[in-house]
Amino acid sequence: MYDELEGKQVVQEDDAAIQQPIIRQMVVQLRAMDSYGTYDTWSDARVLDPLVLTKERRRAIPVVGDPDETTLSRVRAYYNAIAQMLERETGLLAVPVINISHEGFGRALILVGKLVALDKTLRDVHRFGFASLDALIAEAEKSLVQAAGMVSEHRAVAEL
Repeated sequence: MYDELEGKQVVQEDDAAIQQPIIRQMVVQLRAMDSYGTYDTWSDARVLDPLVLTKERRRAIPVVGDPDETTLSRVRAYYNAIAQMLERETGLLAVPVINISHEGFGRALILVGKLVALDKTLRDVHRFGFASLDALIAEAEKSLVQAAGMVSEHRAVAEL
């Protein structure tokens, strides 16, 4: 959970990015997936901390490896959050579909009706993370804009 090399949490409790809508939704999704109540006593910053991969953290992860269940749940939470934000923006049900092999390769789709609003190829999922919360926000917003654009262009298909 914490950077073994630095021995500290890199997401600060007072980080303004924590208040961004996509980050708030990520916290909701991560806490919802915590069936054992591990995150109940954790701050939002601590829950989000493993998503931030500093250069040191990234170096500590092997280049080749299989993703564990915790990492897979972070990937699911990320695409669930984007789907939820897309629902809010379009008013249509958005469903994330994620298929990842045991080796960490696969696809993430967000379906709206019969429309594939977002299609992302996933590679090296065991190394899933972002350089900062701001990088996570930028990537999520880029995906959200792309998906919302697809829905608006093909609204009839999305409403099927």
